Amino acid sequence: MKSFLCVTAFALVVVGLCVAAAAPASAGGCSKFTGTADGWDKPDALSGSQAALAGAISDFKAKNKGAITVSAMRASPQPYWRDSVSAELYVKPDVVTPKSYTVCWHGVVSPVVCTSGAKVCW
Repeated sequence: MKSFLCVTAFALVVVGLCVAAAAPASAGGCSKFTGTADGWDKPDALSGSQAALAGAISDFKAKNKGAITVSAMRASPQPYWRDSVSAELYVKPDVVTPKSYTVCWHGVVSPVVCTSGAKVCW
């Protein structure tokens, strides 16, 4: 149990370092943002990934003082301990809001992991 908690704490640190993978979405002034978090259950992992995404977008807004629009974007899962997520591991349904699209799956170490995605345009 102690090793599970240590690995979970390590995974949360990794999330903090890899929260916002801002990459050009198009030449039209847009970027893709993602946030990944793990948790004991889907609501826990979901809130963590959405909070990480919101934090990354907030940081972007603070550095780029202009009007932006945020829309939901399905991001690829960002698993911590495997190369990809197979279809049977997904925890359905996906959670879609006007500003984020979140996919969740059963993790290797954590019970549930979620990645939230958004497209930010200016």
